[in-house]
Amino acid sequence: MIKAHTLRVYIKVGATVDIVLKNDQPTGTLTRGTVEKILTSKRYHPHGIKVMLEDGKVGRVQHIAEA
Repeated sequence: MIKAHTLRVYIKVGATVDIVLKNDQPTGTLTRGTVEKILTSKRYHPHGIKVMLEDGKVGRVQHIAEA
């Protein structure tokens, strides 16, 4: 089953999301923020769509809190 956070179509600029930063991948620690920019160009990525948050942090979306 494909999850929403792995499909680019469900990620919108301005949405509140939980991402995992590159340094936090081993622990799975999530960081919450608002999407400023979608960095993944493909429509699907198995580990989550890569985004930049408004505070400049970059990571892969693990959960969409609200659109």
